[in-house]
Amino acid sequence: MQGGRETRGGSIPGVLRLYAKVPLDRIGVLIGEKGRVKTEIMKRTRTRITVDSTTGMVVIEPEAPDVPPFMVMKAQEIVRAIAYGFPPEKAMKLLDEDAVLIVIDLKQYVGDAPNHLQRVKGRIIGEKGKARRTIEEMTGTYITVYDNYVAIIGDYETASIAKQAVEMLIEGRQHSTVYRYLERAMFDLRRSRMTQLWRAKLH
Repeated sequence: MQGGRETRGGSIPGVLRLYAKVPLDRIGVLIGEKGRVKTEIMKRTRTRITVDSTTGMVVIEPEAPDVPPFMVMKAQEIVRAIAYGFPPEKAMKLLDEDAVLIVIDLKQYVGDAPNHLQRVKGRIIGEKGKARRTIEEMTGTYITVYDNYVAIIGDYETASIAKQAVEMLIEGRQHSTVYRYLERAMFDLRRSRMTQLWRAKLH
């Protein structure tokens, strides 16, 4: 299916139509009990979401001509976040104006070898989930490791810092080195934001 080319009965002509592919084991999470999750996403983004449970293909389109395109894009991001392993309540954080979803494909860094992928995933998650949880707490982001992907939800700056930390772990840096980087990067970010606030108050 090519985005924007498909015309279906009931569709609004000439409007943005987006697609997402969801793994079959995540379809149930996306739909939710009695359709609750899908209905909530549609309601909060003013979109219409069609899920093909056999292929995992999802079509997202506006419910009316006056729905802004960014709402359709937000709905797509929420669907993608659920596809990458986030629970719906965390995926919904993407409704925040400045929230972004960053996805790291581990295969692009370590290749296809299953033992390499497993080892790298283990480093990112850490013992009993400690490494992932520490990065989340230090940056205020949400992180999931699903299949061969690491997905991050946060504002652009904090998500980028978390991404850098994950990349350092992929490269084999020690966890202590990564945590020191996070401390410094978050300190610099907070200072920069305080300075911006202070300047804004002066004007």
